[in-house]
Amino acid sequence: MIRKHSATLHGHRTSFSLEDAFWQELKAIAEMRAMPLAQLIAEIDDQRTPDSNLSSALRVYVLEWLKSPPASPGEA
Repeated sequence: MIRKHSATLHGHRTSFSLEDAFWQELKAIAEMRAMPLAQLIAEIDDQRTPDSNLSSALRVYVLEWLKSPPASPGEA
């Protein structure tokens, strides 16, 4: 199911829509990186191309994270 979510990025409130599976993975990634979810979303937002919307950028980030090889000890 697709759900609408909200976050404050650089002092501005924004919303985006994500499927539950992407939302759960995004939260897990933030936890693995030991950072607040809002900070991860802001980082992804800062790195996305101007022609990409935030929802798509979040999905692509999760996909790329899941496809990347696991970090060796000491690389995280």
